[in-house]
Amino acid sequence: MQSALDMILHLSALQLMIIISNAAITKSKGHWYCPPSASCTSSCTNSSYVDCHGKNVSCKAYSCTPQSPGYSCMVGSYNCSNDCSYEASPELCSCNADTCSCLSDMMHTQDSMQGKIAENIVNFVDQIANMTGLMSTEAAGNYLKIVDDSQVKISGLVKEEDKSKLVSYGNSYLNAFESLVSALVTPTETHNLLNISLNNTEVRVLAVGPNASEKIIPSVSTEKADMKINIFEIAKSNPSGSANVAFMSYTMMLNLLKPDFFNTPNNTIKTMMSTVISATLPKTTNTKLTKPVNFTFRHIREFNPSGSLSCVYWNISEWIVDGCSVLKTNSSYTVCSCVHLSTFALIMQTSRPPERDPLLELLNLVCVIVGLMFFTLALLTFALCQWSPGVNNVARINICISLLLAHLLFLLTQQFLSLIRPQKELCAVISGLLHFLFLSGFVWMFIEAVLLFICVKNLTQISSKKREVLSSGFLCVIGYVVSLFVVCVSVGLVPDGYGSEHCWIKLDKGFIWSFLGPVCVILALNTILFIKIVITLNSTFKKLNAEVSQMKQTKIMVFKTLAQFVVLGCSWILGFFTNSSKVLEILFLILNSQQGTFIFLIYCVLNNEVRQQYRKFFRCLYSGRKKH
Repeated sequence: MQSALDMILHLSALQLMIIISNAAITKSKGHWYCPPSASCTSSCTNSSYVDCHGKNVSCKAYSCTPQSPGYSCMVGSYNCSNDCSYEASPELCSCNADTCSCLSDMMHTQDSMQGKIAENIVNFVDQIANMTGLMSTEAAGNYLKIVDDSQVKISGLVKEEDKSKLVSYGNSYLNAFESLVSALVTPTETHNLLNISLNNTEVRVLAVGPNASEKIIPSVSTEKADMKINIFEIAKSNPSGSANVAFMSYTMMLNLLKPDFFNTPNNTIKTMMSTVISATLPKTTNTKLTKPVNFTFRHIREFNPSGSLSCVYWNISEWIVDGCSVLKTNSSYTVCSCVHLSTFALIMQTSRPPERDPLLELLNLVCVIVGLMFFTLALLTFALCQWSPGVNNVARINICISLLLAHLLFLLTQQFLSLIRPQKELCAVISGLLHFLFLSGFVWMFIEAVLLFICVKNLTQISSKKREVLSSGFLCVIGYVVSLFVVCVSVGLVPDGYGSEHCWIKLDKGFIWSFLGPVCVILALNTILFIKIVITLNSTFKKLNAEVSQMKQTKIMVFKTLAQFVVLGCSWILGFFTNSSKVLEILFLILNSQQGTFIFLIYCVLNNEVRQQYRKFFRCLYSGRKKH
């Protein structure tokens, strides 16, 4: 009797696999067409195929299973031989008693066919759930794999806005999983832990018998979640002295039971922070909990410190919080406590960001492009023009290189974010490279501040004694090795800290301070040095003779020093106040995207020797064109 039942179940499994296969074909073909014959009616016998009358082909699409009364035809799909080039979906066929008929010359759109295929898959899942009471453990295990694999197909067939179907299909899958897992439970005298890892689901079944020892009962955990339940006390409260607990972690269920089904009065963004889990007490008489159950959810997405976490359970058609609370949380995991068993998840609510101003976006794009252009012009000037032996441009050149590459990479990443974000490894590499480039830029700003301070300190000796304060090689080691060291230490401490939603540093685990920490220190030091430079210049003015030539040079020096406020990155301090003022946000955007512009103006345009070389170059260019 059991072997015959298993055979029937095996045929049903074949039909589910056929329908899933058809779903894949539907996506590629776009439309289905019925057989060209006026009718295709076949008598269904107790076999695995039927013949299509009127065509010399064999369509192995039907399986007949004994039902009461008589036989009923389980409809699959046509899979014709070489004599026939058409295929028909099972939705175009209907079965009455022992006869299956297919309609002719009917075309269905892809959307409607996908919806029907999804319904057929879920119908088979429901049938499987209803037959678990008569299944062997081997059959239940096989069906568990089939149902698990079909989740992926269902997720792609149901529209996101169709809430009723998502809820219905989600409930069907939860019911099927719980029923199949219940069929896997076997009695034991001591204890037994069954571990099943499927493609999209992890299953743990812990059985505790009357002779079990509480000290050696294993914990119940999966890769993404743990459960702490006093199963020993539950077993003692049962007449048989035994109890069973099933724990399931679904990686694909969040595509059906979406976080938006968590209804709250606030208009917030809901994000699923964990896998969906289920906990049940199968084949246990007394299911009353002696104490709350604790679940540890490991976060599957970037944690937002400003977000609000809720431990929720699934109540037929929505997520609710009744009976569940957050015990502990950090950037990596959250512990929830619940007074009942059900299907649970962890949902984070965050405030909706203000709508982005398109004019501000355009201004940002234009400013960055203009800044990149002046970075390039400054680098060309530093490379091609002749400079006095005492002029040290190493810091300025490397500021331009670091920020040019950083701004260019960031701009390209944001423009093609939709293509880059799915490739997590690439996104993480880009964020790490951006971290290094921006840090290098700030380190070079600090070096430039130190060199400028030394220059101003020795202002009276500049005309008579010109020398390099530090060697270029030593400066390069400081400029890049310090940044590389910070990035390497950051990767070692938090390996998964790179690759946020915007391909930047993740905000959770405090990892953002691997960037903000060094930047804040450099900004503070540069601001102090800038103030000292201004004070030193003011003192120098008083000591200088009031000669026109000297005063003119001194005033230029003062202007350059004031412009250095931007070059040294001090204007980045405005970034801490942009949320409170639109004006500050625009000012921050303009100043920090134009560091290349200020470098070009101060050290190229306002340099008399460079201007003379510019004039010479343009004269040669003009005279060359005139000759042609």
